[in-house]
Amino acid sequence: MLNKPDALRRFEEQRRQINNEALKIVPEEAGPRAALVMGGVVYSLRPPGSQTFNLDSSHFVAVILAPCRGFAAKFGADEPPEFDAPVGTTVVRPIGWESTLSWSSTIEKTLVSIDRHAFQELAENEFDTDDLELRAPAAPVVDPWALQLAERIKLELKQGGPLNELYLDSVVTLLAVHLLRNYVRVRKEPSVSGGLPQREAKRVQEYLAENFTRKLSVGELAALCNHSPNHFIQAFTKTFGQPPYKFLTNMRLDFAERLLVETDYTFGEVAFLSGFSSQSHLTSTLSRLRGMTPAKVRKSK
Repeated sequence: MLNKPDALRRFEEQRRQINNEALKIVPEEAGPRAALVMGGVVYSLRPPGSQTFNLDSSHFVAVILAPCRGFAAKFGADEPPEFDAPVGTTVVRPIGWESTLSWSSTIEKTLVSIDRHAFQELAENEFDTDDLELRAPAAPVVDPWALQLAERIKLELKQGGPLNELYLDSVVTLLAVHLLRNYVRVRKEPSVSGGLPQREAKRVQEYLAENFTRKLSVGELAALCNHSPNHFIQAFTKTFGQPPYKFLTNMRLDFAERLLVETDYTFGEVAFLSGFSSQSHLTSTLSRLRGMTPAKVRKSK
């Protein structure tokens, strides 16, 4: 049987392997890179050219670090005009959108992919919901804060020694929070009149009890009742007094508190076994929703 520290390391390694896929859109010779728990980062210096990509597991951000002539960013069917892109020009692309970048002069940029699950977890902390839409600007924008973070990533990737992955993960987290605060629209759904029928409510509750420690989507839960995700969220909320994501979070917190009191698992192990992505995710959620830290909960036993 896999012991708990190994399980935690394996979970993080699986995340890195998935996030490494996003880095493959950029040729190896373009520049140094790192696959992280939060996503992936690349520093790229490339001759004139173009590239088309479509990421299905990550959001994508490109930040230009030096002036670039003849730059264009195609998003969807529109044919954008070329322009001379200044330092800090930032391209944001959500999951699932085909995009083409082209440039007629040497381009220096930092590319960041942000893991979809990590982004959703940050959204829960930022907005108390993960039901949101990352919206790409119609045209690239100059984003000074994104530029600062992109420069930090470049310096770390080019410094020549062993990479500090914790530092890079922290910078990617800062960039993801920046996207949440500036490039996201929280969805507001039309209201529904009633809650879930008793049989459906019991089915969902039993399913959550068996699966709350793993990744769950609203679509997966809605399918149990043959409802659309939008209808399910509101019917669930009327039935249980809180939306699915909050109900699930509280189940995870209840279980985490039990482990903290009844076992000697490390905080990282408790976070992993309870369905949180990291110790910091558990700590921030526990502090925000219950005014406690893992250490305080453990001292109470």
